[in-house]
Amino acid sequence: MSAIDFSDPATTAFLTEALTAAGVGGLEISRPDGQLRIVVSGEGGAQVAALRAPGSPPVDVKAPLAGHFCVEHPAAAVTPQTLPRSVSDADLLGFIRVGHVLLPLRAGRSGVLTRLLAEPGALVGFGDPLFEIELPS
Repeated sequence: MSAIDFSDPATTAFLTEALTAAGVGGLEISRPDGQLRIVVSGEGGAQVAALRAPGSPPVDVKAPLAGHFCVEHPAAAVTPQTLPRSVSDADLLGFIRVGHVLLPLRAGRSGVLTRLLAEPGALVGFGDPLFEIELPS
């Protein structure tokens, strides 16, 4: 029997569909060469953390759309974030502001937030890197 290739998007899509159809909330597979984590949300979506080998480079949290990058809520008293710091996948890291609308930025994975990659207040485009997270090995 051959090993399953978890880096194949078709395999990940198949597993996600199977989990959703079975009503399973998620799956995490750990192997010496990395991890695959699929979390099925109740709102028709799934979050997939791709297979990552230990010692591989950090991952970037990227802008989901164009707008102004805010590290803190604009109405909050400005307090600089201390880095590095531990974050969980659901932690709020900042916002993208488009006009008066704020889109929250979640970490999306657990690890250590090590670097801020964009200047607060900067105009960022879709896919621009905003934060760097070191994943646990």
